[in-house]
Amino acid sequence: MSFSRNVALALAPAALAVLSVPATAAAGLHPDPVASVAIAGIPVDFILFALTLLGVALFHNATLYVALTGMIAIASYKILFAGFKAGLGISGFIGHLGHEWVTLANLFCLLTGFALLSRHFEKSHVPVVLPKYLPNDWKGGFVLLVMVFFLSAFLDNIAAALIGGAMAHQLFKARVHIGYLAAIVAASNAGGAGSVVGDTTTTMLWLAGVSPLQVIDAYIAAFVALLISGYVAAKQQHAYSPIIKGGHQHTRIDWARVGIVGLILVFAIVTNVVVNLRLNHLADHFPFLGLAVWLAILLTIGVRRPDWEVLPETAKGTVFLLSLVLCASMMPVEQLPPASMLVALGLGFVSAVFDNIPLTALAIKQGGYDWGFLAYAVGFGGSMIWFGSSAGVALSNMYPEAKSVGQWLRHGWHVALAYTVGFAVLAATLGWHPDEPHTASPPPPALPGPPPVATTVN
Repeated sequence: MSFSRNVALALAPAALAVLSVPATAAAGLHPDPVASVAIAGIPVDFILFALTLLGVALFHNATLYVALTGMIAIASYKILFAGFKAGLGISGFIGHLGHEWVTLANLFCLLTGFALLSRHFEKSHVPVVLPKYLPNDWKGGFVLLVMVFFLSAFLDNIAAALIGGAMAHQLFKARVHIGYLAAIVAASNAGGAGSVVGDTTTTMLWLAGVSPLQVIDAYIAAFVALLISGYVAAKQQHAYSPIIKGGHQHTRIDWARVGIVGLILVFAIVTNVVVNLRLNHLADHFPFLGLAVWLAILLTIGVRRPDWEVLPETAKGTVFLLSLVLCASMMPVEQLPPASMLVALGLGFVSAVFDNIPLTALAIKQGGYDWGFLAYAVGFGGSMIWFGSSAGVALSNMYPEAKSVGQWLRHGWHVALAYTVGFAVLAATLGWHPDEPHTASPPPPALPGPPPVATTVN
């Protein structure tokens, strides 16, 4: 592929980030204490963020340094000129960090903890014996993606993606096609899109009062997307490196490591449920989920030693993601365009470059969405670029060759196609049924005015 086409592909996400959301901010919807400076109607905050994303796309061998530089540049601009919702200057920035630190801490603990979980799973030898139970041809790779999809319905999608990556590493002798890696991320995000315990965004909808029966509508689109992306990616992988049967007929499973994996997942699931149902008022003040995963890891050190050696590289990828999340949290996006089916479709593309957690929070606050459409859009949309979801960043830590926007778009083109077709099928089958803005406040009482003046119509 020519360099110019690579650049065009790399520019696409950054351009989308600039054009899709900032228009509303430029229209006087800026929430910060001081108005943001705008160039050609686009706030400087968004320009800096778009340049950061463009740098990540073009310089994929230095993504960490690009993300950190962008984060420092945006934070410095906000401190010196624009301010934050929490206030002005350094104190405003500290207040902003005080609001975001729980999300950042949870992500850090989950990404590093699940990296150790995936190594436990890989060393359990379950992926080694798996080929005996999968079809020989491309259908074996497809079945693996289906397994990732169903795992993600009740696990965190990060864990499902890493388990899928560990299985693929063994099944294909470490020769995993980038298009197949994109499909693993897509399958994990699709599996969580219709489950209120499968993804952070769907859990947020649940906590906001949206019924799980409304969220589950997303599975109509998610199943279609899985079929399309899974079929194409399985064919890509089979042509690149097919499943090799045999050679491990007498391998024994290390059930102790399987037990450790199960315990970590149980800790994560139970904590997620307990926090959502019992400790919801504390969820924004303490990283319960991430610390629960690490508690399970520490409790099992005496059973099997974790592969601590993976943490330095994993930490780099994690800091990269946290830098982008922090950049996104500082954007002056207070209001989305009026809710509609087209806007929901666009949010899926925006979520490929803009953290879907603040997008979901804004959509919940605004209301008026069909929540099944929104759950699918923000849940699956991030799969289109490797850093568009935490599952993609986690898997790219395992497969560094995937850290290229151009290669991801070139070989994982089927993810964008699957997203669009899945959305269209959902629209054709269920149709758009927006909910009332359940978080909207009642209108203020009318002020007394002068008595009406009688008029005569001739």
